[in-house]
Amino acid sequence: MIIRLLKPAQAELDEAVAWYADQAPGLGDAFLLETLKAIKLIEQFPRAWHPLTPQIRRCRLRRFPYSVVYTVDGDDLLVLAIAHQHRKLAIGAAG
Repeated sequence: MIIRLLKPAQAELDEAVAWYADQAPGLGDAFLLETLKAIKLIEQFPRAWHPLTPQIRRCRLRRFPYSVVYTVDGDDLLVLAIAHQHRKLAIGAAG
């Protein structure tokens, strides 16, 4: 399976890693590792997480208030967002 992050998702990931890195030593790395772990689990079990629409799903991180929002297109895993759980997600724009 090929994993791709949309540019906005990559920007959200970079911003969150930087923010957590500013909060405490090692916290940005911990956020990145947990996000990568979630993406790996999604790759292994793409249909296991909560559907937001028939095509889009969300996998919540355990330690941080973020979700990986994604869709599966054939053999591709497309990460649409690294979304903070307390912000409104515009699903219509992603589909």
